[in-house]
Amino acid sequence: MNKILLVIQREYLTRIQKKSFWIASLLGPILITAIYAVPIWLAMQDKEVKRVEILDESGLFQIADLKDKEVEFTLVKKPAEELKKSFTKEGYAAFVHLPKDILTQSKELKIYSEKNLSLPLKSTIERVIEKKVRATLMKEAGIASDIYDKTQVDVGSETITVSDSGNETSSSSGGAMILAGVMGMLLYITLLLYGSQVMNGVIEEKSSRIIEVIISSIKPYQLMLGKILGVGMVGLTQFLLWIVLTIGLSQVASTFYSASPVKQKMEQMKKGDPEVAKQVEEASPMSEVTKVIESTNIPLVVGGFLFYFLFGYLLYSSLFAAIGSAVENTAEAQQFTFIVMLPIILAFVMAQFTMQEPDSTIAFWASMIPFTSPINMMVRLPYGVPMWELATSMVLLVLGFLGCSWLSARIYRVGILMYGKKITVKEMAKWLFYKG
Repeated sequence: MNKILLVIQREYLTRIQKKSFWIASLLGPILITAIYAVPIWLAMQDKEVKRVEILDESGLFQIADLKDKEVEFTLVKKPAEELKKSFTKEGYAAFVHLPKDILTQSKELKIYSEKNLSLPLKSTIERVIEKKVRATLMKEAGIASDIYDKTQVDVGSETITVSDSGNETSSSSGGAMILAGVMGMLLYITLLLYGSQVMNGVIEEKSSRIIEVIISSIKPYQLMLGKILGVGMVGLTQFLLWIVLTIGLSQVASTFYSASPVKQKMEQMKKGDPEVAKQVEEASPMSEVTKVIESTNIPLVVGGFLFYFLFGYLLYSSLFAAIGSAVENTAEAQQFTFIVMLPIILAFVMAQFTMQEPDSTIAFWASMIPFTSPINMMVRLPYGVPMWELATSMVLLVLGFLGCSWLSARIYRVGILMYGKKITVKEMAKWLFYKG
């Protein structure tokens, strides 16, 4: 046991003393926070109001008919040819020419701009004009516009999770999907990253013949286990740093949002029209983040993440260690690494379906099979998973690790001292049955 601890200590200290470890540990939380903070910050910024000039030859429109929160319309009465040449110089984003027969020739509307018009601006212009044309046509048909307005229903929904005890909590399906996707991607990357570190470390020691000296004082299985656990502890240390720093940066981002002009405007709106303020607040990006935090069991998710990272890493790194012991350089390792990477890639592909249907049969089995459960169970957790399923998945993953580590140790003990021979899968299979 003492020898394994010495190997763990060596692997751990060697890696955390590198500058690259600390750079990655500090940059990771910044990038994670930026993934959601930057879009929220951009959404909080006041959008530039576009100015649009309108020449109405039909005489239907009044300035009161041209109201929009993001576009400022101006009615003008000048020759069309003159307006085409002057609208950009006067600071207008577009010039709209409404023909006399707009009621019967609605497709004849022409919008002029200096460069390609953005799709949102084009849609806004069309929507405002459509509203007036529709109202005029209904009036001519004897249909009151207020009757039409009452029939235009905008259905909105609020998702609420209900516990066994009857407690209700607002939730966010979109936020849960984002959280699931981020954790699935993070596990996918880290399993490959740290697993390959173990393999490269074994190859480096074997190619430099240092391994021959080490093996004389420690059993191959102890060396493999110590190396795997040492690198795993490095990964856990990095994740804990990421979690602490990400939470800290998130608090800073939340404080920034609370002090932002958008938040202050919302507080002013609450005093004037609480109902409107409520609608604006529910539509804000920070509201979605708040709903995810409130409806998700954060300790369970964090604990589950650490468990599935650790044992998922242990399972795959034992296989990577076996590959590293059987080859003499990274070029030879490529033909075998794909075999190990295939289940990880398959797990990530299945996770895309799991995010869409977290309670489906495919999602259930993907979260139970040890080779795919680390990614897929973490994708399911934000949606809520029965405790018996979570416990079963964890037990199966631990058993899967023990089985893979036993097989890998059988290969490792032979391969670590094998030189100058081209290794095949068939040859590695024979090593499993060698005595000793």
